[in-house]
Amino acid sequence: MAFYSRQERLLTMTRKERYEQVLAYFRKEMPEVQTELEFGSIFQLLVAVVLSAQCTDKRINQVTPELFRHLPDAKSMAAVEPEDVLEYIKSVSYPNAKAEHLVKMARMLVEKHGGEVPSDMNQLLDLPGVGRKTANVIQSVAFGKSTMAVDTHVFRVSHRIGLVSDKADTPYKVEQELVKHIPADDIPRAHHWLLLHGRYVCTARKPHCEKCGIKAACKSAVD
Repeated sequence: MAFYSRQERLLTMTRKERYEQVLAYFRKEMPEVQTELEFGSIFQLLVAVVLSAQCTDKRINQVTPELFRHLPDAKSMAAVEPEDVLEYIKSVSYPNAKAEHLVKMARMLVEKHGGEVPSDMNQLLDLPGVGRKTANVIQSVAFGKSTMAVDTHVFRVSHRIGLVSDKADTPYKVEQELVKHIPADDIPRAHHWLLLHGRYVCTARKPHCEKCGIKAACKSAVD
């Protein structure tokens, strides 16, 4: 019987086999997974995701309880000015821009959607402060759609493991490749799998390969 090193196995591993191993691990270890952001409605989820850009979920969860206590829905937030929202979100990244986006977003929701968050991608992207990543999170978490949000963690981990090609040099290209190879039923969870793996195991500066459950399928793992 021939024995092969991890490097030798990786050289012969197809992308399909890599996906199968990675997804099998996450299905077993994290069958139920959800966002770490805390919210009480779809509107509050949208606000939290907008605030979370270039900021940690931990910080956002410290800020939003007081914000949502005073401005719990689109109608109440649409009725105030950006400086009123700023009072509650001063500690997040880019607070002035985010405060302005949130008020404009709330007003558009009230004027065009009766205060409700739409599930349509184009309508979400029309909202101030909402980009493709945010829209995908809302579609997936709030509406159960098979959309893949690509943030910095998902982008980094997908490349490190070898789930996507070097040609996938933008978040959108990474999204396209992941969606192509991940079964639709897994996609809503796969975003959180890759995100949490990047946040706690495959960290940016020094990945913790010694405790990685998918090391055998990772092209970049350190022995």
